[in-house]
Amino acid sequence: MPSNKKIYWTLAILLLLSALVRAFFAGSIELGNDEVYYWTYAKFPDLSHFDHPPMVGIVIQIFTLNLRFDSEIFLRLGSVVLGTVSTWLIFLIGKRIKSPVAGLYAAILYTSSFYGFILVGTFILPDTPQVLFWLLSMYCLVSSLPEESLSKQNRTYLFFSGLAMGLALLSKYHSAFLLFGTVMFILFHKRKWLRAKETWIALLMALLLFLPVIFWNSANNYISFTFHESRVGITSSGIQLQYLLTELAGQVFYNNPINILLIILAFIALSRRKDILEKPYLRLILWLSVPLWLVFVSFSLFRSTLPHWTGPAYLGFILLAASWLATPPKKTGRLRLVPWPLAVSLAFMLGFATLAISQVKYGWVPLKKWKVEDVSANLYGWKQLGEKFAPVAAWNEDHFLIDKGSPLFTFRWFPAANYDYYVARPLGRKVYALGELERIHKYQWINRIRGGMKKDDDAYYIALSDDYEDPVALYGKLFELVLPSDTIFITRGRDTIRKAYVYRLINLKEDLSFAGTGLPKPSSEVDTLGFYIRQIRNSQEWMDILQKRAREKGVSLNDMVRQEARKMMDEQSDFLLEQKGLLKDTLKEIRILKDNGK
Repeated sequence: MPSNKKIYWTLAILLLLSALVRAFFAGSIELGNDEVYYWTYAKFPDLSHFDHPPMVGIVIQIFTLNLRFDSEIFLRLGSVVLGTVSTWLIFLIGKRIKSPVAGLYAAILYTSSFYGFILVGTFILPDTPQVLFWLLSMYCLVSSLPEESLSKQNRTYLFFSGLAMGLALLSKYHSAFLLFGTVMFILFHKRKWLRAKETWIALLMALLLFLPVIFWNSANNYISFTFHESRVGITSSGIQLQYLLTELAGQVFYNNPINILLIILAFIALSRRKDILEKPYLRLILWLSVPLWLVFVSFSLFRSTLPHWTGPAYLGFILLAASWLATPPKKTGRLRLVPWPLAVSLAFMLGFATLAISQVKYGWVPLKKWKVEDVSANLYGWKQLGEKFAPVAAWNEDHFLIDKGSPLFTFRWFPAANYDYYVARPLGRKVYALGELERIHKYQWINRIRGGMKKDDDAYYIALSDDYEDPVALYGKLFELVLPSDTIFITRGRDTIRKAYVYRLINLKEDLSFAGTGLPKPSSEVDTLGFYIRQIRNSQEWMDILQKRAREKGVSLNDMVRQEARKMMDEQSDFLLEQKGLLKDTLKEIRILKDNGK
């Protein structure tokens, strides 16, 4: 058995090196679509937001000193720091439930997962604070609920678990599984805790901390809850095995294939009734992990889901794998400080992450030539776009072709956030996103804060070659003229990875106002559009046809679905107008007959 001194030295080295490597990665690449969108949470803070509770924005505000320092490294600094604390917390949990060596193994497994190292430890996402407070909740719970006595110390730990669970809820909605797992464990295994006032205080405190999110939603038609309900609701298209397989494959990648194998072996050992963990700890960890995993995997049977939604469940699975690895074999009774599977897992993750970061920056691997989607391009070129747009805008404005300081228009939240941070922010311009709420998200509120535009005002529109929308179709009815200006080439090495077509939108026809408090009720058009979109998505045959049509036309599947829904709306509108005309004719004939006494 490794000595405690060696264990703590190894842990310290792991924490330090992990933080340094993640900090280097954090400052090496541009912000992703989601990250730059969460920057708007810090720039426009609120009790809650369209997609998520406010915690990720608060973390960004804290570590950037309220955006005083707003480069990529500072925006991601919260992830680097909180990710290091999370690694230390999972060590403490492993130590508590098993032994210091189990804690070290858990810390290594967590560090070697792409979810722990990159997604929540390098990128700034709502998952970053969620994982921190999830692990803090777990530590407080394993330090209290499995114990036999209701001692003052155990009650104190349970009290603080309520605080941690409330902060987890303020990070991401599915932290509700923490409360569910806690209540189920108490009801099935430790009912004596129902007699402790700290149990009820902890649950009440978690809910009280979540109240600001409830207040915000009540003022905004509970839009966050209905939005997420639409993302996970069961469809009528039947079981779709391709969604399930995609979800499971994503989980294997996010959590490192080697780690997944170790987790499977740990569950096999449990099925054979091997004593790798004391039952109270085992039951609590399973209650905090398995329901979350089962629910989202069940959703993936019917619709597309995202693999990182099950990420918190794997925190418990990692602890089980670490406990299994930390169980001394009967033959030798010896444990290595760093077993070879953990060393291989850590090396695999670091190697792959280094290659991925290198691909983002330099595009060494010609994926497009191999007709493979190069997702690394999504993290590159936005800063270059801002640098190249500045002289284009200056030339246009110096030659009186467009008003000075004209804002940028766009149609969806993720080009909007990228334009906001990389293009408009350095020039002191505004960005407006115009479209349905489900497309512009938080920009529904940002538009109002920034105020409207006056008649005859001008604007820019930037259309991307890999996400093109026709400016005339989007804004032709708003402006008198839509004129092409310039084409900006976004290059990486010798390759052009994207083209940005700059348009001038000249003379707004009428005042454009975003005034109003709260979220207005959706118009009948939006309701109808959403209805038809849901009908289309619930039909797998229809989706297959549209997917083929989208490939042929070179547009995204989402846009093709929207076009089809619009077409159905127009057909319905024509039918209603026709019926309305027939009704008018009928009423006219009735009046004539009435006048004639018939």
